[in-house]
Amino acid sequence: MCADGDAIKMADGAGWPHADRSRSVPVMPVKPGSSATVELLVSDADTAIAHRSGEVPVLATPRVIALCEQAAFTAVAPELDPGQTTVSMKVQIDHLAPSAIGQTVTAEATVEKIQGRRIMFTVSVHDDHGLIAVGRVTRVVVNIEEFLAKSRRSD
Repeated sequence: MCADGDAIKMADGAGWPHADRSRSVPVMPVKPGSSATVELLVSDADTAIAHRSGEVPVLATPRVIALCEQAAFTAVAPELDPGQTTVSMKVQIDHLAPSAIGQTVTAEATVEKIQGRRIMFTVSVHDDHGLIAVGRVTRVVVNIEEFLAKSRRSD
């Protein structure tokens, strides 16, 4: 079972234990090594103060995470079928150094591994002075309509 509770049938027809064989995942067009880079010019809106995650006017860790997610999404979005997207499942970030307002920050995400619908990325973030963050991001390929339907379910 996936984290979202769905069973998976692999592209080769071999299902995971207890898989619902009526659903299938298309062959993943994304390959390890695919990558993307995104940039941000740090502004007041990106600071720990603005994000309410601290009291200093430097790039907030939540904003670093969002930038890593953006890079990961960008790395694979063009390869997905219409009606598909990726959603975040897991983020592990070490924020190593502060970045001041006015610095340019660059995040790079590279596909490390693909496991069913899960895509694992390595991420790194640099500013004008060097490396400021490293980590891993896991995103899951979903059908947009099915995913949104699950978000509207009543308990």
